[in-house]
Amino acid sequence: MDIISQLQEQVNSVAALAFNTFGALQRDAPPVRLSANYPEPPANPTEDSANFADQPKLMSAALVKAAKQFDALVAALPSSEGGEEAQLRRIAELQAENDIVGQELQKQLEAAEKELKQVQELFSQAADNCLNLKKPD
Repeated sequence: MDIISQLQEQVNSVAALAFNTFGALQRDAPPVRLSANYPEPPANPTEDSANFADQPKLMSAALVKAAKQFDALVAALPSSEGGEEAQLRRIAELQAENDIVGQELQKQLEAAEKELKQVQELFSQAADNCLNLKKPD
């Protein structure tokens, strides 16, 4: 897998971790009184409340680990040596090479179409000859 694909996978991983972390925090957060005008929210002590205190730490550690992996992948990217002028020169070279290959492919396509027409004509002639050989009943 190339480095760009790995970066894309890592971005997806970070996004999934963030989505799951925020969702779990919203789902499991204890109720909080918004203002003095509202009644005190009911306390629901459950066995999950002990796990809730550790959950944000575990989730944030997973997010940090994924972010560090992303940073390591970014650091592994090749640097752009030579500056913008060298990149533009390389792009022009690749474009010229692409044009040459495109012209070659176009010639091959035209030759293949010509050969296909010849085969179709020969097939048509052979079919006509076969039909002409049969005697009408």
